Amino acid sequence: MEADKKKLALNIVSSKVNHKGFGAGAIDLSNVSGVIIDGDEAYLDEGTLHAKSKIEKGIKFSTNKEDVPNGRKAWIVWVAVDRTEEGAYYAGMSACEMLVDTEARRGWKILADHVNKMDGAMKRKFILEGLSDGEKAALKKQLISHNEEWWNRSDQVLKDALS
Repeated sequence: MEADKKKLALNIVSSKVNHKGFGAGAIDLSNVSGVIIDGDEAYLDEGTLHAKSKIEKGIKFSTNKEDVPNGRKAWIVWVAVDRTEEGAYYAGMSACEMLVDTEARRGWKILADHVNKMDGAMKRKFILEGLSDGEKAALKKQLISHNEEWWNRSDQVLKDALS
C-alpha cells in the first residue's frame, strides 16, 4: 500500500514554449515548492502554495501576533529549482515565519511577507534570516535527502547560509 502512494517531489522548471497569447506574462510557479520547518523537523508539503499545508489546515490566521500567545514558531521555506546543462539545482530559497497554536486553531502570518519572500526565491535569492541553527540543519538535511545531486550543484551561498 505504501509503495502506491505518490512521492512528494520538488517541481522542476517546465520546458513550455513561450507564447504571446492568453496567460503571457503570468507567473509560472512550476519551479517553486514549499518546505515546512516545524521545530527541528523539515518536510516537503505540496499544499504550501495554496496555504493548505498540513500545519496550516484548520488554522484561522491573523496579522496580529497577540492573537496567538501560545503559538509555536514554524516556517515555510520557498524553494525554487532551476536547471543548467549539468542538471537541476536549488536556485533560490527564502524563509517565512509564522506562529501556530494547533490546539486553539489560531495562527499568525503576514501574507504579504510570504508573497514577497516567494518572489525573492523565484528571483534566485537566498533569504534565510531568522532560522535557528537547528532549523537550518533540518532544512539542509531535507534538501540533501530529497536530492543530493541538486544540493551538490547548488550555489556555495546556500551551502554557507545553512552551515
